Amino acid sequence: ADQPLVLDTTSKRIRYRYSTEDGGRTLTYVGFQEPIQTIPAGSLLRVSLAHRWRPDDGAVTEYRYYVQLSGWFLEADDDREREQFIGHTIPRSKIDVLTQEDLPPLGNTPPSDDSATPLHVLQTVFGYDEFRLLQAEIIANILRRRDTLIIMPTAGGKSLCYQLPALLFGGLTVVVSPLISLMQDQVTQLQHKGVPAVFLNSTLTFEEYQSTTNRIKRGAVKLLYIAPESLLRHETLQMLGECQMDCLAIDEAHCISQWGHDFRREYRQLVKIRERFPNAVCVALTATATPRVQSDIRKTLGFRNENEFIASFDRKNLAIAVEPKVDLHKQLLGFLANRHDQSGIIYCATRRQVDELYEELIKDNFSALPYHAGLDTKIREQNQTAFIRDNVRIMVATIAFGMGIDKPHVRFVVHAYFPKNIECYYQEIGRAGRDGQRADCLLLFSYGDVDTIQHFIQQGAVSEQAGRQNRLTALVDWANSTDCRRIGLLGYFGEEYGADNCQMCDTCLMDADEQVGLSGYFDEEHDADNCQVCDNRPTEAEEQVDLTIPAQNFLLCVLRTGQRFGINHIIDVLRGSRATEVLENKHNELRTYGIGQEYTTEQWSLLGKQFIQQNLLTRDKKNGNIKLTPNGLSVIRKEREVWGAPVETQVGNQMDSDKTGKYDTRLFDQLRTKRKEMADAKGVPPNYILSDRILQGMATYLPHSRETFRTIYGVGPARVARYADSFLPIIRAYCQQHG
Repeated sequence: ADQPLVLDTTSKRIRYRYSTEDGGRTLTYVGFQEPIQTIPAGSLLRVSLAHRWRPDDGAVTEYRYYVQLSGWFLEADDDREREQFIGHTIPRSKIDVLTQEDLPPLGNTPPSDDSATPLHVLQTVFGYDEFRLLQAEIIANILRRRDTLIIMPTAGGKSLCYQLPALLFGGLTVVVSPLISLMQDQVTQLQHKGVPAVFLNSTLTFEEYQSTTNRIKRGAVKLLYIAPESLLRHETLQMLGECQMDCLAIDEAHCISQWGHDFRREYRQLVKIRERFPNAVCVALTATATPRVQSDIRKTLGFRNENEFIASFDRKNLAIAVEPKVDLHKQLLGFLANRHDQSGIIYCATRRQVDELYEELIKDNFSALPYHAGLDTKIREQNQTAFIRDNVRIMVATIAFGMGIDKPHVRFVVHAYFPKNIECYYQEIGRAGRDGQRADCLLLFSYGDVDTIQHFIQQGAVSEQAGRQNRLTALVDWANSTDCRRIGLLGYFGEEYGADNCQMCDTCLMDADEQVGLSGYFDEEHDADNCQVCDNRPTEAEEQVDLTIPAQNFLLCVLRTGQRFGINHIIDVLRGSRATEVLENKHNELRTYGIGQEYTTEQWSLLGKQFIQQNLLTRDKKNGNIKLTPNGLSVIRKEREVWGAPVETQVGNQMDSDKTGKYDTRLFDQLRTKRKEMADAKGVPPNYILSDRILQGMATYLPHSRETFRTIYGVGPARVARYADSFLPIIRAYCQQHG
């Protein structure tokens, strides 16, 4: 370079400017070195050629190329200049000089004045009366500028733990978020509350990007949401170096850990941000982290153990059931029969399955839309918006849908496929019941789906196969377990469940003595005389039946087919199927062919599951073939009897949603209609106005004044001011009409 090049950060990309007689030129910087303020004259530059072009006038026939700056070599004397601009941060008070007196008061005690205490911000900005479990302690820890690890289940209130401190800090809070939809939903919610929050991602135009970065530099933004890849770019770091960055919040922090189910290398590099901005308090948050993953997050980010807050993983309002997948369409229709007015998600394994199920639901007059990566981006966005705004009830989707979707009143999640591991399953059912009301979660289990996952595991990186296989095996074992679902689910995350019966899962509901608990969960008086569950419960004599004969037939069929096939093939042989695989292997010529027609495919599937649970059969983890164990051979030799649960049970009816409720459903529908009108007028989802739980509270206690409206759970002063005049007239009119 024959003259100095000066750093120019006024554009979206970092550039270096040099002087010319006609006003100057710039070189876009595309390298990996840390940008410095000035590259001295005489430095050796490394450049690269960008796209080629020719002048439009046609006078020049040769192609020309744009030149980009990709690096430089400086003299040793210039090292100090380079160091001057590496790790540049705004100086702040050191952590160790902060005391309790330096901090605003915390807790659920109303402030004596209008000072900006956490509780005051909670009530006036976020509209809540009091903090949830652990929130006050976590916020206090963050305001003391102590790095904090938060392990809290979906809907536990993680976001508030960094959003509220961001409003009390003097500078900027940067939030690392993995998905565009996730960050955009968060920002929309905050902006609706009047919080100056923005995001930087590829959806912004050049002008929008420039305007946003200028606002950040001026200090007009409190929260910046950004993907890890964008945060690590030089131009982003340069921009943040001009700001006062008070907090770095890392959402979905399990992505940091190489032992996590969704490891992302870009997350691992966030430690560089910690080093560059050492005075910014760091907050890591996730809902899915085993003890091993938690330890890896702490170690990677350099957190201390005493600054870890772990809430219970138990989502008490989720009713969980696992059933064999036999006839998917029939089972879905049975599950959805009483849920026409509820919002829910049906997860599928492939785009094809999404399209097929969506078309079947439409034929059956269900309100549904599809969502998968094969759809046009605009269509996906339209379908997502329709679901969030209650214009459609059911979303049939691949796992590409759901993360960050802000719809608290999702009343059910159905897995029409088998997830890869417990973390994925837990994350996906966590999208149901975020308003704290009951939601039903049904997993349709198929060994065929398990075999498909194992095939993809074997096609992946060898270094990752063992970990993925172990996580898959843990989910299979959990699905086959006869213990309370919560014992295994919470135990996987290192939490001990303090009861033997949760009263909210299929295995616990099989115990007739615990049926009262289902109604008790909703604080309802149990009417045993009119309880369908109690009417259908088995007697003591029926709880265990002799399954020796069907067990012998099943096990003998496994033996005579060479122990080389999966459970579905054995069922086909027993029921006399003319399936191609049966005929090609000449299994229609076996003595066991067709001897099991007294049981349906569904019943044989339930029996097969019991035989595996009783260790009469073992299943090969790699290819799905089932083989006899010594116990199974003893049954064939008539040396051992087999007893188990009867199989004459109807699939799909164990987890019927409770429809009774204490609130007036007719008034609730009127309030919900009004909420929808207000949401549509503002162009926001209905829950941005008021949650279902608040509407149910109105339909229960029938407030007639602002004072009584204020007593409804979740209604703070801000919501009274915004919504009392809209909803109180509806309640008064309804009460006058119905006495």
